[in-house]
Amino acid sequence: MRSPTEQSPRSATRQGARRRRAVSAAAALAVGVMTLGVLAPPAASDSAAPAAAAAGPDAVQRVLNTLVRDDGMPAALASVKDRNGRTRTYTAGVGDLTTGAKVPRDGQVRIGSNTKAFTAVVVLQLVAEGKIDLDAFVDTYLPGLVRGKGIDGNRITVRHLLQHTSGLPDYGVHLDDAEIRNRYFEPRELLDLALDHPADAEPGKTWGYSNTNYILAGLIVQKVTGRPLAEEMDRRVIKRVGLRHTYFPAPGEMTLREPHPRGYHRGPADGPLRDFTEMDPSAGWAAGQLISTNSDLNRFFTALLAGRLLPAAQLAEMRTTVPVGTSGLRYGLGLTSRTLSCGGVYWGHGGDIAGYETRGGVTDDGRAANIAVTSIPTDEAAVRHVSEAVDRALCG
Repeated sequence: MRSPTEQSPRSATRQGARRRRAVSAAAALAVGVMTLGVLAPPAASDSAAPAAAAAGPDAVQRVLNTLVRDDGMPAALASVKDRNGRTRTYTAGVGDLTTGAKVPRDGQVRIGSNTKAFTAVVVLQLVAEGKIDLDAFVDTYLPGLVRGKGIDGNRITVRHLLQHTSGLPDYGVHLDDAEIRNRYFEPRELLDLALDHPADAEPGKTWGYSNTNYILAGLIVQKVTGRPLAEEMDRRVIKRVGLRHTYFPAPGEMTLREPHPRGYHRGPADGPLRDFTEMDPSAGWAAGQLISTNSDLNRFFTALLAGRLLPAAQLAEMRTTVPVGTSGLRYGLGLTSRTLSCGGVYWGHGGDIAGYETRGGVTDDGRAANIAVTSIPTDEAAVRHVSEAVDRALCG
């Protein structure tokens, strides 16, 4: 769950160097957009037609096979919905390296920072209800809580939190694998860990990914509703659009409830894979705790972009983006846009948590795709192949 060491977006060189080093569970927990944000999309074809002709079901399967065969992913899963609503699911690899069990189709996975999009939706629903003001300072809702070296909750707005322009340091770099896996964290503990360190930048000056932003967003939700974030998310989002395989794990719940591929973690980057399926996800909380499936993520982002979760004004705010480096990635309020090789963009988020990586999103004309792998890629080629899988699925 590592934030940039500087608040300016990292270069591909810096990202690649970091990827080649040990990938700790702390760095992996809810990184989300960071791992792919600095890489350019696949090169565009001369026209959209050749790209479409080259894609299709077999192309998606081929790229999943590449992730397993060439990139060392134990398993890869995909769910793809075309503009006519037809859905295909794919698997590659094995669901359990010890037993050789098959990968369950559309199995549950930990979705890491995709959780941020859910949290942002809840905040924006409360904005629509007049209970939160996007441009109000954090101290309006959590008076006196956010203080530190160069940090003042009277200068950071709710919008800054959702857009990652607050300048707040990320707590995740100060956690180790054993803590991430076995310890239960209260949200305030995570915030206090961040506030022990100086600000990374002045509020509103530059974009810089920090999971601390979404811990604060979750605390604001709880303050204004008087209810646990998990309950509000379940009532306002999960049940509202019928996400039957998505849930916020209860305190102490370390397993996945439904059929799932096992998740593996490699640290250091050249070390052996370790089974990391069972873990306490509380260090992610509002920034990265949810469990879901590829098809549920497609359903969520489709419903969101179709206006079923937010009024038009708040959806427009969510889709108002700032650039993240020169990659073509842009970040809104818990929502990203990324360019496609066949033209246009897709909207989603993405997430990393030890054992799993998920990438995907939806287009404005109704296409949707989500890809999951059961180990976080540790080199640039593997990161690129996951991105390519999404691109091929959406351009087919």
